[in-house]
Amino acid sequence: GGANRIELFENLEQGGTTPSSGSIAVAREQLQIPLFVLIRPRPGDFHYGSVEAEIMLRDIAHCRQLGCDGVVIGALTADAEIDMPLCRELVSAAGPMDITFHRAFDAARDLPAALEQVVELGIKRILSSGGYASAAEGSAVLANLVKQAGTRLDLMAGAGLNAQNIGNVARQTGCLQLHASAKAQRQSAMRYQNPGLQGLDNDWIQTESSAVRALRMALDELG
Repeated sequence: GGANRIELFENLEQGGTTPSSGSIAVAREQLQIPLFVLIRPRPGDFHYGSVEAEIMLRDIAHCRQLGCDGVVIGALTADAEIDMPLCRELVSAAGPMDITFHRAFDAARDLPAALEQVVELGIKRILSSGGYASAAEGSAVLANLVKQAGTRLDLMAGAGLNAQNIGNVARQTGCLQLHASAKAQRQSAMRYQNPGLQGLDNDWIQTESSAVRALRMALDELG
């Protein structure tokens, strides 16, 4: 479709969680572009206990073993500040892999302060919507964060991007990297569906290659 990099995850409907071992392995075998894997053990908030921390550390180790190019991490304290001790462990576990700090950043109490903490961790990329539901809404905040970051790290705009607004977001924020799920609903091919299973949805949401192509074309038009 034209993407430069893949962030692999599952459970898109709830913001994404770490994909299965099989999904990571197959993606690594089939992709010729950089593969980053989301490290998030569950939906919900980004404040994690010791068991969840151990799960994340093992998932990162597994990604290293499979030859992934990077991981996407993040964790907060109960007071919505970057959980520096845990994040340092996650960064250490990643070793030579590249790292993106995910949208736990947007849930932080003070985004400029959180940016400085991410810089301190040595992470070179933050995925952010500027603390809003969409990157379009948070464009002004993102533009300020881009200026604050300078050359120390990259802000990657994400959330709610589509072919119609991605160009404007890129121009307004100054973000040189953009992130989109390019999602579409896939219809079940089942010819029979048990009517007794009320509430069981056989359809699902996944990334659509045509939507990725549309995003690529919109960005290419920017020159």
